[in-house]
Amino acid sequence: MLYLSAFYFPGEERESDFLFGLKTTYDQSVYPYGVLPKAGLNEIFFRPVTILYGGNGSGKSTVLNVIAEKLRLHRSSACNRSRFFENFVDRCSFSLDETVPQGSRIIASDEVFDMMLDIRSVNEGIDRRREELADDYFELKKEKFQLRSLDDLDHLRRINRARSKTLSRFVEGESGKSLRERSNGESALMYFQNKIDPDTLCLLDEPENSLSPENQLILADFLAECARYCGNQLVISTHSPFLLALPGARIVDLDDGSRTADSWTQLKNPRIYYDFFRKHAREFEEGQKEDHP
Repeated sequence: MLYLSAFYFPGEERESDFLFGLKTTYDQSVYPYGVLPKAGLNEIFFRPVTILYGGNGSGKSTVLNVIAEKLRLHRSSACNRSRFFENFVDRCSFSLDETVPQGSRIIASDEVFDMMLDIRSVNEGIDRRREELADDYFELKKEKFQLRSLDDLDHLRRINRARSKTLSRFVEGESGKSLRERSNGESALMYFQNKIDPDTLCLLDEPENSLSPENQLILADFLAECARYCGNQLVISTHSPFLLALPGARIVDLDDGSRTADSWTQLKNPRIYYDFFRKHAREFEEGQKEDHP
């Protein structure tokens, strides 16, 4: 599905005109001015899957944040912005093939990290509660208690539970379940699977962060299905070769004048992986022989 067909940035000339009119020295305070001209990025034409590729500082996250702000997409985490951010966004424009649906959003890596911190905080709270319950357990088992009114009934029930159960069963029954059953990577993967609604435009900023190669492959398969079967349009910034290989994706290479890449296999990062594994191919082959004599 294609909702957003094109997005237009101010371009180097309009940025220069604006900066020339400022009575201030050009510095980081004018962000995001000055970022995208370095990458030669004036416009993006989209496919159902469009990928922004480039090194650190190339402007990938800036592009996603500007698009999200211009389209007023939902977001759960703050983005990097200066007092000139809104001015820059006002100078941008876009073209739509279809109205951007409700539920469209940007998911930044900070949002996923915040989720992991929330889970850790919950788990730490549960752990503290369990320590307190262990102390309660031994106190309740030896407590001499006499029921004087119905108001004391709940406390009597706790005493009976403590006396009838082992420590572990008592604590488990009263503390609630820990969320620690899944790893950070598994939690991050589920976060994307839960947050991407069908028939929406979704911007994903380096979603491979925290994911193992195995989970990156699972995420790539999930995103491919979203685009093919679920009516999603995806705009992704990534370094991951597993995501760069998404079928039919248009790859905008911010390291090469923002040109559309002919093939993901010619990009620098995938080539580094390829050269590394080719260099060590004999070790892999010998290891396979040992595993299968």
